[in-house]
Amino acid sequence: MHFSVGFLVTILSIRKVHSLVEITNFKCESLDRNFSNFEYCRLKSVNRTYKYISLKVNLFQTPVNQVKVNTALYKRLNGYKPFLYNVTVDGCKFLKNQNSSPVSKYIFGIFKDVSNINHFCPYDHDIFVEKLSAENINFQITKILPFPEGKYMVQMHWFAYEINRATIRLHYTLT
Repeated sequence: MHFSVGFLVTILSIRKVHSLVEITNFKCESLDRNFSNFEYCRLKSVNRTYKYISLKVNLFQTPVNQVKVNTALYKRLNGYKPFLYNVTVDGCKFLKNQNSSPVSKYIFGIFKDVSNINHFCPYDHDIFVEKLSAENINFQITKILPFPEGKYMVQMHWFAYEINRATIRLHYTLT
């Protein structure tokens, strides 16, 4: 009897414990300013618990018909070390068939609802991600595919016509 009560209390306690994502830094770098430039790239802290990121990329050579994205996850362990994912995907093919790459679909699921890059190529307009909150990231990272606690960085290299045009780095802590 005592064992079952203790077990039940333990199970109920575990259900109430949950991970939390805190965005700590967000950086964007345009590597070819003749091709594109970031109009803004910001991490906005509304209050102690609500943060979001926004970015806007101005494309100067449109339409863009060939896009590749390399996404890598790093965990901080005496410097950032590769962790779990390093995926390169043809963006145009992926958007036609999102089931072709489950890892890319998982990553894309984080920002697809707050972005205008959720359509097929070509891209003949500026690209934005508006108000991607820590809650959106938290849901994807802690509920769909749990990760261990720690400090992480997601680094994305955006290629157009086989040339690296931009790099985006998102730093976050999972507690």
